Amino acid sequence: MRKIRVSQILVFGCLVTAAVALSVATVWLALGRVPLGDFRGVVLTIAFLVFLYVYAIIAYRLFLRVSPLHAGEIAEGSQQEFVYHVYILFYLLLFYPVMRSGIMPAPFMRLFYLALGTRLGENTYSQGIIHDPPFVEIGSNSVVGQSALLVPHVIEGNKLAHYPIRIGNNVTVGANSAVLSDVVIGDGAIVATGAVVPKGTRVGPGETWGGVPAKRIRGPADG
Repeated sequence: MRKIRVSQILVFGCLVTAAVALSVATVWLALGRVPLGDFRGVVLTIAFLVFLYVYAIIAYRLFLRVSPLHAGEIAEGSQQEFVYHVYILFYLLLFYPVMRSGIMPAPFMRLFYLALGTRLGENTYSQGIIHDPPFVEIGSNSVVGQSALLVPHVIEGNKLAHYPIRIGNNVTVGANSAVLSDVVIGDGAIVATGAVVPKGTRVGPGETWGGVPAKRIRGPADG
């Protein structure tokens, strides 16, 4: 695990401070003079949190547009490392608490992941946790089960890297499973509940994989 430096914290702090200021201003302009009765404090707090996340996501996306985070290994001391540490602060302090809470219904989590940069096809939903959303692509009519993990990053000692995960159409990723970096899952495949799909695995169309580590247990022709 590499150390996050003061300069990276300051950049993140400036972006979040701007999001907080905009949220306060928006709530005041929209609701400041609206009579809300006994629920005024609750309504204003909820509105502030909603706008905070909206503006924080906008700040996060603008930051990555100006300073993109690329797939592949991140060299120590590089510009990509600087970008990564600002990026990860957004997740550690703002986004992961939402992902891990399990409070938001699947349709809202779909919108949340799309806002963070995940590429999701039509009618695809996740009740699991998608780490590093910009590095995950899932086709249409697929589902990621409860508490499943999609993990495109590699943190091994001092090694730090991102390798995309690509999942096809009509795929089921079972509950409590884990799909690691650089995995490709073909159309119609199934990852069984509790399976761990190792880095770099290629799951063919229509195949079923299960176990730890996951192995092919059924092919498309096996029924």
